[in-house]
Amino acid sequence: MRTLTSQGEQAVADLSARYAVSTDAVRAMLEAVRRGNGTMAQFSHPEFGGSGQWMAGGMTMVGDMGNHGLQATVSGLASELSRLLASTAVYAPAPDPVSAGEPGPVHPANRGAAEPGSWWPGELGRPQASGGQNDSHYAVFPQLRRLAVQSGGGPVRVYDTLDHAIGGVHQQQGAAPGTLSFTSQHGTFTVDSLPVASPTTPTPPAAEPAASTTAPASTTAPASPAQAAPAGTDADAVLATLDRLGDLYQRGVLTGEEFAAKKAELLARL
Repeated sequence: MRTLTSQGEQAVADLSARYAVSTDAVRAMLEAVRRGNGTMAQFSHPEFGGSGQWMAGGMTMVGDMGNHGLQATVSGLASELSRLLASTAVYAPAPDPVSAGEPGPVHPANRGAAEPGSWWPGELGRPQASGGQNDSHYAVFPQLRRLAVQSGGGPVRVYDTLDHAIGGVHQQQGAAPGTLSFTSQHGTFTVDSLPVASPTTPTPPAAEPAASTTAPASTTAPASPAQAAPAGTDADAVLATLDRLGDLYQRGVLTGEEFAAKKAELLARL
């Protein structure tokens, strides 16, 4: 484990006393929360019931599933460590610290160097959270909308997380090896429901419909029957136009002079 500062040592001792666990257990949880970037933790320690996980503002799982007191201890301790990591430099400077601009709530001094031998594609950078259960590993990259998963030592698959804000992960009891389920604001889902994606190329949004290059239709108002000339000299068309003109005259749309003039014009075409 990395070396703690004097502030870090004091904080670990205080938390050990308040939560009635060993300083070794507190340090193990501290490192797990740090690796989860202050928002998640995958841990394994006998004082915490073996393997388990914690999510900020979400679920807490411990190996001793029916032990609610232990679950509360883990939840409280991890939450306090998350706040500690965000506000205090608890670790001594690492030889190769990562950029202070890296996303996530952890204090820059606590991030340290990137873990060697990362199994996910290097172009994804550093995940916000990573962990593993049984023979499966995962790494979450919300800034890229990507989720990397490796099962049973097989190839790494990268998925587009769409609009999921992943807040938890678990492997269902009795499920096939490598079957991980995740939780988000939409509920529980598996990676099979996500599209496979390239590591860092974001999925483009739906294209906007192309603007029409067709010239706009004329906005000139159509001529009224009183103004329009008949399409031809067909007698039926002329008589039909006369009927419409008579109707317009009866409704007061046309004056007597207008009606007489148009009537004489149309009759001349018969």
